[in-house]
Amino acid sequence: MKEKSILKKMGSFKESAILLALILIMLVITIIAPKFMSGRNLYLVARQVSYVVIAGLGVFFIILTGGIDLSVGSVIALAGVVTGKCMELGVNPLLAILFGLIAGAFIGLINGYLVSYVGVAAFIVTLGMMSMARGAVWIITKGWPVSKIDPGFIAFGQGSFMGIPTSVIIMIIIAIISYIILNKTIFGRRVLAIGGNEEATRLSGVDVKKVKLQTYVIGALFASITGILLVARFSSAQSTAGEGWEMDAIAAAVIGGTSLAGGSGTVLGLIIGGAIMGVIRNGLVLMKVSVYWQTFVMGTIIIIAAIVDVMKNRRSN
Repeated sequence: MKEKSILKKMGSFKESAILLALILIMLVITIIAPKFMSGRNLYLVARQVSYVVIAGLGVFFIILTGGIDLSVGSVIALAGVVTGKCMELGVNPLLAILFGLIAGAFIGLINGYLVSYVGVAAFIVTLGMMSMARGAVWIITKGWPVSKIDPGFIAFGQGSFMGIPTSVIIMIIIAIISYIILNKTIFGRRVLAIGGNEEATRLSGVDVKKVKLQTYVIGALFASITGILLVARFSSAQSTAGEGWEMDAIAAAVIGGTSLAGGSGTVLGLIIGGAIMGVIRNGLVLMKVSVYWQTFVMGTIIIIAAIVDVMKNRRSN
């Protein structure tokens, strides 16, 4: 009876299906490539997953309102380059980080304003901003990496606490903050309400435009944190940083059960979704699968997740 009770509780757990999928994927990869479960490899996987999850949590808020942000990867690069350039010029590392965050948040502010107040489609705005922000990065760096990074900042970013990478600790903190915002604040309830029924939320007196703008700023801010962490990770600010990461961030949300139609999704689900992507990518490398096939497999997973999302929405309607 006790075992049945435990199974029943697991079955009612909202993220039980994707958590089970993650466990099964890890088991399969371990059987094929035993090195996967080595402490060193799990450390590397956790660190890589943390970067994707942090960026994904930002997009998560935008998707919950029914929006999208394709400029995530470029914002990652821009925030990193601004931070790195400031350090190169001798600016205090903390101030350099602040400038990087401001640069990224400013991109989010522009995206949010054009989507919310001007009424331009989010897909078009963020697609254009993806090119603009990336162009700004190339203009600033001329294609060269910014390598004069503060040693203390590098040590912090590459460090760990009790065997847990710094980036993972930051991810956990951001995830907790995101959970509190989404589930314990008026703002979070409004975000979910907008995704569920924007017109009804507007008629209830909520300033929908303001809330949507704020989600784009949050999204860009979280992407900026990822970009700054990557500067420490690689000991330089790379102009190519974040390329393709917008798809990873969005995929982490979709695989984690966040509805692309908005109004439904959980922070834990996104974390598991990001972990699934990271584990599969790492497993393919360990199994020596061609990089071309790796790209194909990841794209297939994204499409399958999107199909499942559509089917789930049809059943709920």
